[in-house]
Amino acid sequence: MSIEDTLAKLGVTLPDAPAPAANYVPFVQVGDLVHVSGQISMDENGLITGKLGADMEVDAGAAAARRCAIALLAQVKAACGGDLERLVRAVKLTGFVNSTADFTDQPKVINGASDFLVEALGEKGRHARSAVSAAALPLGVAVEIEGIFQIR
Repeated sequence: MSIEDTLAKLGVTLPDAPAPAANYVPFVQVGDLVHVSGQISMDENGLITGKLGADMEVDAGAAAARRCAIALLAQVKAACGGDLERLVRAVKLTGFVNSTADFTDQPKVINGASDFLVEALGEKGRHARSAVSAAALPLGVAVEIEGIFQIR
């Protein structure tokens, strides 16, 4: 089954790859690696904002992280000229969680992205990862995730 077929089965339609919001590019390819700039939590209704440990629960944070992973795949699709079958594997994610100083469940939040990538990509979706706290994120978003992917 193709990646696009799996996404459709999951009820996921990749959005157009979000344009950068400042003076940077959405991704850089070096050899067979694509480094995707941080994707912020947003959905069809706009930004997903909040601070974990204050006004947002872990489950909502994980859902926001899932949206970041969807945006990451949209960028990878763009890097592959529209052909997601060129994706070899997810290599590494770095997840930033807008959270209070005493919040310690950043890994549970970023699991929303990790679980989605494995669900959508199978073994190709397994990756190395970091999940860290941030006192604030751009525009007050709950989560931002950057990624490295291998393509052919």
